[in-house]
Amino acid sequence: MHTDHRPWDVLLIGGASGLGKSRAAAHLAAASGAFTVEFDDVVAALQAATTPRTHPGLHHFSVTPARGLDTERVLQLQIATAHALDEALLGVVRNRLSVDVPAIVEGDYLSPRAAARAAAEAAAQGRRVRAVFLHEGDAARISANYARREPGCGPQRERAAVSARYSSWLAAQARAHRLPVVDCLPYDTLPHRLTAAWA
Repeated sequence: MHTDHRPWDVLLIGGASGLGKSRAAAHLAAASGAFTVEFDDVVAALQAATTPRTHPGLHHFSVTPARGLDTERVLQLQIATAHALDEALLGVVRNRLSVDVPAIVEGDYLSPRAAARAAAEAAAQGRRVRAVFLHEGDAARISANYARREPGCGPQRERAAVSARYSSWLAAQARAHRLPVVDCLPYDTLPHRLTAAWA
């Protein structure tokens, strides 16, 4: 169902942890009547239904816990996990396109290459998948966001450092696939800037 005010059937919102994806998705869903899919739920279901032996790409962090690893190694494992989930993302998008209810899919593990594939596949069928990636490269700002969101967990500086590096990687990959990248701050104008990104 095409409408002028909503130029997408499925909207993908990617980005690293702590950037406000869920908040933005909730706002856009309320404005558009879209169904929201938290891709983290899909990831958790796949991990629960598989094992490190059968699907090693989905279990990097259960085999090698992030605690104690340096930032670069955690980043590598995060990227590997995202790529292992590419087909899962495509499956979610195909399923959402099988009904006439608009959907927003948001999560940390949406890779730009999978998003670009989903958009191209949908376009070939006359459907509209749009993708946008939130970005914040400043670890201190991400750490501050974690502190507001999870006040009982402390500053989480190492986690924020990984998130900032992952955000920069996602942004570079998104631009390489000609997908829009939007700075997550300031939050109060984020929904408007997201809408402008795919207009």
